Amino acid sequence: MKTNSTKWSLLSIASIPLIMTLGNSMLIPVLPSIRNKLHITSLQVSLLITVYSAVAIILIPIAGYLSDRFGRKIIIIPSLLITGIGGLISGLGAWWLEHPYVVIMLGRALQGVGAAGAFPIVLPLVGDMYKNESEVSKNLGIVETANTLGKVLSPILGSLLAFVVWFLPFLTIPVLCVVSTLLVAFLVRSPKKKDKNEEKVTFRHFLQSLKQIFVNNGRWLTAIFAIGCICMFVIFATLFYLSDTLEDKYHIKGIWKGCVIAIPSAALCLASYITGKKIGENKTLMKWITLSGIVIVTASLVVSGMVQSLYWLITLISIAGIGIGVTLPCLDSLITEGIDKAERGTITSIYSSMRFIGVAVGPPLSSVLVKFSPQLMFYSISGTCVVAALLALFAIKPIQEGKTSK
Repeated sequence: MKTNSTKWSLLSIASIPLIMTLGNSMLIPVLPSIRNKLHITSLQVSLLITVYSAVAIILIPIAGYLSDRFGRKIIIIPSLLITGIGGLISGLGAWWLEHPYVVIMLGRALQGVGAAGAFPIVLPLVGDMYKNESEVSKNLGIVETANTLGKVLSPILGSLLAFVVWFLPFLTIPVLCVVSTLLVAFLVRSPKKKDKNEEKVTFRHFLQSLKQIFVNNGRWLTAIFAIGCICMFVIFATLFYLSDTLEDKYHIKGIWKGCVIAIPSAALCLASYITGKKIGENKTLMKWITLSGIVIVTASLVVSGMVQSLYWLITLISIAGIGIGVTLPCLDSLITEGIDKAERGTITSIYSSMRFIGVAVGPPLSSVLVKFSPQLMFYSISGTCVVAALLALFAIKPIQEGKTSK
């Protein structure tokens, strides 16, 4: 009975990254359509992704601290509802107003507020639920798979909804958020604290503790933050480019375009799932898988800048997706298992902020670089991957650097 309860808890928790990803990535395949409907530029439409992420970046560390102090669920549930309200504002603005761009942006910003307290809190919650590090790695792999599954479903679902009416993806977000809220509220049981009379950590003590964490573990933490940021930057920059290229150059639109964009995401999803199941507690293995994954991404992007065939482009971006797919579960496990529970929410939230920076920067930078040439875009992105590879090689040292002191 307990096992079934745990499985339902994990399923409910996994719905959060799935729905958060759908709420953002569903827009990727329909951005060209939104651009045409609103008569705006590629840069302006890319800001619909950026504003969501930019707001989340600022608020995620605050949400992480609050979750450490008051509990995970008490932060997650209101955050899911705020995300849904933001989607409702964007959808209704697009439906009712003649010039809805500003209102859509405001709704997206509110979604970012909600996103700050949703997915980033999932990682420490999973870490809290399981004592065995192997189980933590396995279940974080499932959570990361749910995240990447969202990226697989997003282009297909987004294209399908936009085929009905272009702003329907916005209006779908509140429905998804209500479903996830109900699952979390009724099926997830937060681990009980050992000492109910334990004194709440003051903000001053929190800052001192945070400073000490970085004194002891700053090198490898900073490396993981940067690599996570670069991975998300690569995903969103390449998918944004692929979406525009399929529509503008190859005239592939609608559901067919969504299916094509889903191919690299599916490769990423499968790689995440397999890696999460296999890595166990072996942190040294996690380091070398991370390095290997980034090398694969770098090589794929360099070659992508040289090819003209659409089939080769999709294949190479899919291979890059595999590289990112094997990297992300390792990063999640290294950072979650490397930090004590008392500070876990804060540290993983900073990591999530860095990932959101990659999401925010990817689409607009891709739209700017591609104006010069696609080759410049691919080579610039691969340059950031070289930095990530060096960090993985020289800065992540899981044997020498352990958990923070209690």
